[in-house]
Amino acid sequence: MVRSYKAATLLSVLASSHAFAPASVGKSSNTQLFEAITFDKVDERTGKPTGTSFLPKETIERAAKGNPIEKAKLKKDGTSAFKDVYEYAAKFRSGEMTWEEVEAADMNTRLKFVGMLHRDKRTPGQFMMRLKVPNGIVNADQMRFYADCVEKYGEEKGVVDITTRQNIQLRGVKIEDAPDIIDGLHARNQTSFQSALDSVRNMVGNPLAGIDELEMVDTREFCNAINDLVSLDPVTETRGNPMWGNLPRKFNIAISGSRDDYSHTHINDIGLQPCAHAETGVMGFNVVLGGYMSIKRVAESVEADMWIPAEREAVVTLSEAILRIFRDESERKDRQKARLMWLVEKYGVEEFKKEVIKEIDSYKRGVKVESAQPAPSEPFERRELLGVHKQKQEGKSRVGILIPSGRLSAKECRQMADLADSYSEGEIRLTVEQNFILPNVDDNKVSALLKEPALNKHSRLDAKPGFIEGNTVSCTGAQFCGLALIETKSHAELVSQKLE
Repeated sequence: MVRSYKAATLLSVLASSHAFAPASVGKSSNTQLFEAITFDKVDERTGKPTGTSFLPKETIERAAKGNPIEKAKLKKDGTSAFKDVYEYAAKFRSGEMTWEEVEAADMNTRLKFVGMLHRDKRTPGQFMMRLKVPNGIVNADQMRFYADCVEKYGEEKGVVDITTRQNIQLRGVKIEDAPDIIDGLHARNQTSFQSALDSVRNMVGNPLAGIDELEMVDTREFCNAINDLVSLDPVTETRGNPMWGNLPRKFNIAISGSRDDYSHTHINDIGLQPCAHAETGVMGFNVVLGGYMSIKRVAESVEADMWIPAEREAVVTLSEAILRIFRDESERKDRQKARLMWLVEKYGVEEFKKEVIKEIDSYKRGVKVESAQPAPSEPFERRELLGVHKQKQEGKSRVGILIPSGRLSAKECRQMADLADSYSEGEIRLTVEQNFILPNVDDNKVSALLKEPALNKHSRLDAKPGFIEGNTVSCTGAQFCGLALIETKSHAELVSQKLE
C-alpha cells in the first residue's frame, strides 16, 4: 500500500501545542516541518505509516541483524502499540485473557511506546506510565487526575513520581485501566505516547520561564514546538508521530533559559545554551551534543561549534536535522553504543557539524547555522529554586516547595492542586530536582501560603527546607526498579531528615 505523507506546516503541528503552553506563548508561524515523503508501509490498524517505513534500506538491514529490541520493533511496529493496549484491556475486562497471556515482547518492550513500562520484577502485571510534560508545566486539574489514576492501587503502589526530566510518572497502572488514563490525558492536552524506550524523552526547559528577571530566553515555546515535532502526527493531528517511531535509542533534549542552566544541558543529547550573538546582539543558542549517563558510560556533552538564533523555526529545524541523522545512522546492534555521543565521535565534531548543516540546508527553510558565540564569562552564582523569591512581575513571587524524593501520594497530589488553585492560578512548575514551584503568587498572599496545613505540621511537603533535605535527589530504587539493589526513596528521605 502506497501513501504520500503530505508536507505539514508548523501551524498545523503546533495547533495543539498551545494547550501545553501558557496563554502568553506566541502564535505559530507557517514554517514547513516536513517535506513530502512517500513510502509503502502503512499500519492498517492506525492508518498511519509505520516507524520502520521512514528508515533507509541500509538501516533496516542493520536493524534486522541487530539486538533483540531492534528485531522486536521490525516484527511488530511500536507506533501502533496503543491499539494493543485498548484491545488487551477489553479482553481483560471481559475475562477472555489475563496479563500473563500477553506476548512477552508486547508486555516488556512494545508497550513502552505508549509510555507503559512493565515492572515485572517488582510489581508483576503493573506498569509505570510515563507522561510527556514539556518544560515541566502542569495544572491543578491534571494533578487531581493523576491522583484519581493511581489511588485505586493503594498507598504503597499507587503513587506519583516527579522525575529528573521535569516529568510525571504514574505508578501501579494496570492494562485494563490504561485506556481511560490515556483518554483522560489526551482530554487534558497531555500524552504518554513516545515517552519511553527508543523515543525522544520529555523536553526539559527552564522552570522559571517567563517569570525570571535574569531570563535570557523563554523556553516554553521551544519545548512545546519540539514536543510536537517528535510526538504529534502532522497529518492526523493526533498524538504519536511515526516519523520518529523507530529510533536506535532514547534521545534527550534540554533547553536552558538562563546562565543557571536549570535544565542540565550538559547531560543531554542536544543541549541549547542561551548566548547572544557577539556582533548583532541577537539572542540565540550555542549547541552542545552527546551528553548522557548509562550503566556503562557517563559522558558530558561536547561543544558543537554551532549557534542558532532563538527562533522557533531554527530550533525545530536543528533538532529535526540531528534526529534524522541519529535515526538513520546510529548503532542498531550494541545498545550501549547507540547514543548520539558515539555517532558524534565516529564523525568527529567538525565533520558532524558539516553533516548537520548539510541536512538543514537540504530542507530549504532559510535556517542558517553560525559558529558558536562567546558565552558570558562574568561571575555568576546559580540561584535557589526552593523557598520564596521575587519575580520580575511587580507584586509577584515564586514559591519552591520540596517534594521529598520526588514522590507524591494521591492525597498530596490533591493538596498541591488545591494550593495551586488558591495561590498560583492553577499552575505548577516541576524541576529536575524533583520538586514543585508555584509561580505568580501575590506577594500579599505568600504569608498565608506558608501557613497552609499542607506545608506544615506533619506534612512531608515543605517551602522552607534545610540545605540537605532541599538538595537530596533519589532514583527509583528497589521498590519498583528491577536494576536497583536497595530501596532508595524512603531511605533518602529519612537520612536527609536525620542529617538536617
